[in-house]
Amino acid sequence: MMVKEDIPTGNIQQRNVAMNRLLFNQVVSYPRSPLIVVLLMVNCAASSYAANYVIDPARTNVRFTIDYFKNATNTGGVYNVIGQLQYDPRAKIGNISLVIPISSLSTGNKKFDLKLTSSKFFDMEQFPLAYFKSTKWYFTNDQASPQVTQVDGKLTLHGETHPVTLTATKFNCYLSPIVKKSVCGGDFITTIDRTKWNINKYTLLGITKNLTLNIQVEAAKL
Repeated sequence: MMVKEDIPTGNIQQRNVAMNRLLFNQVVSYPRSPLIVVLLMVNCAASSYAANYVIDPARTNVRFTIDYFKNATNTGGVYNVIGQLQYDPRAKIGNISLVIPISSLSTGNKKFDLKLTSSKFFDMEQFPLAYFKSTKWYFTNDQASPQVTQVDGKLTLHGETHPVTLTATKFNCYLSPIVKKSVCGGDFITTIDRTKWNINKYTLLGITKNLTLNIQVEAAKL
């Protein structure tokens, strides 16, 4: 659940300070690191006038699929993702930062979860958090209602940072009758080579190195 706090509606600097304080309240239960501070406090100058949204951890997750010894596909997800979104479709501006807690990884099989979070794979003890920070958003040429098509960014995982490209399968904003404010959300997909992030275990034995990620994001306007 998102923490409720009054956000100033006038001065942009005041709004950003209040937004960052709200985000810090969300991460209080997670281990602190300098990178969290960078991701949650830095606002791109190009998007400083875009609307600010806070990620809803109850509706934001990163699900994954991976082939297992060429005879089955394993699925799972990482949940309770937090972060911030800045978005203005008319100006074709987007910016998103996500903090992804590896401790929330779940496949429905506790033994498999322990294996994936162990030092053989994601190594949760040494790298408890993953991060995504967008670098560029792409939109359709529709002047009346441009749609998001792609988001480029950098994924930090297992102590490594590499560029990734997310393909938007849907993204939309609407006035939520539940929270009584604008909500933006959508689905994105990408496939990464896990060996680039030094997650190499069992690639020679049949567990594919390619990991398909399906990312669901939802954020409410401040």
